[in-house]
Amino acid sequence: MGPIVLAFALAVLAWMLVVGDLVRRHRPVWHWYLVGYAVTAFRVLATWRKVAMLNDLSVSRRPPRGLLGDLVVKGDPLRPVIPRASFPRATRMGLTVTVRLHAGQTPATYMKAADALVHAWKVHAVRVTSPERGLVLLTATATDPLERPGLATAPVELLSALIGVLESGGAWVMNLRLVPHWLIAGATRSGKSTLLARLITQLAPQRVALVGIDCKGGMELGLFADRLSALATCRSEAVTVLFALAADMRDRMSACRAAGVRSIWELPEKLRPVPVVVIVDEIAELYLSDGTRESKAEAEQCSTLLLRLAQLGAALGLHLVVAGQRVGSDLGPGVTALRAQLGGRICHRVNDPGTAEMTLGDLNKDAVAVAQSITAEERGVAVCTGPDGGWSRARSHLTPTEEAVSTARKYSALTPQLPALGRALVVPEGESK
Repeated sequence: MGPIVLAFALAVLAWMLVVGDLVRRHRPVWHWYLVGYAVTAFRVLATWRKVAMLNDLSVSRRPPRGLLGDLVVKGDPLRPVIPRASFPRATRMGLTVTVRLHAGQTPATYMKAADALVHAWKVHAVRVTSPERGLVLLTATATDPLERPGLATAPVELLSALIGVLESGGAWVMNLRLVPHWLIAGATRSGKSTLLARLITQLAPQRVALVGIDCKGGMELGLFADRLSALATCRSEAVTVLFALAADMRDRMSACRAAGVRSIWELPEKLRPVPVVVIVDEIAELYLSDGTRESKAEAEQCSTLLLRLAQLGAALGLHLVVAGQRVGSDLGPGVTALRAQLGGRICHRVNDPGTAEMTLGDLNKDAVAVAQSITAEERGVAVCTGPDGGWSRARSHLTPTEEAVSTARKYSALTPQLPALGRALVVPEGESK
């Protein structure tokens, strides 16, 4: 019976290993809650004292300096006091630990020790934040969720698009009702076009009007012309479309004023105009000029109209998503004013620190440094801002061009015709809407 029992036990162990590997690969969240969390939590509790002592997180009840005659002697405390840490709390793909700071300590000390915590706890990353005075929140991520962004899910809402996954493992959602306007920066082949394709794919089934401005001859947004209510392929056409949108904005103002409300969302559903999302690919093409009077006038008109839409459009259902490789004040004085109105920020890999600073610098300096660390191999990875004012690394879901084009064609019947646009509907020659 001995060999039979041993063989049976080995078979059961092998089966458990196979099942565990399948669960880890296909249901990573289940695997984390069942196995990973317990192991990591034990490791956190077992190593906390040693890590705190080695990384100067502990303090002494007495000052480290003393008088010996006429000499000031400085040394390490013999009986250090370890900071009090809470029991690790499980999250979707990691855990959190709350630490109470000693008098005189700052979160910067814990930020310096983040790499040591990563190695001691054997996790992917540890992020340090301070939710309130006197407390530090250590957020550990078990694995890199950005490797498989397609696993994230989110409920379907109007003007909300599931873009990918956050570094915390949660869904990366662009909700235009919460954050009405967005700025997207990224160098060539950084994932910016893929993100725009994903955004259009998510908004196509919804009752919204999509307007494209692609001054690169429509090479990018022209692929989705079947679902666009208007497409401008050069700056002169962009001026026409933006003027039409400004006229539509005035009509919406009149409707709200007549009904005694402050936004279209307070209007009855039957009277509510369709929301409009204006997607601008390569903002620099609208601002740069060749020095001629006509070119300067067009650039100034585009700058003024975009700024008006950003300032007044949120309550009227007009939303801007502005993308570009290079975003800087050298494009013109209107760029800085427009940026101030674009509350949502997404920064992919960029070629110059100025663009990262322009995109994220006025929100968080740490986010700028993280954005500059994105490598060329991390396509689709970006630093994005959230509705709470914080920031996070994220990765957009890989949406093939064929899938995005087929989705646009599938929902072409939902394309609304905006009365104010009129003849501003621009279709490249040789194509039919």
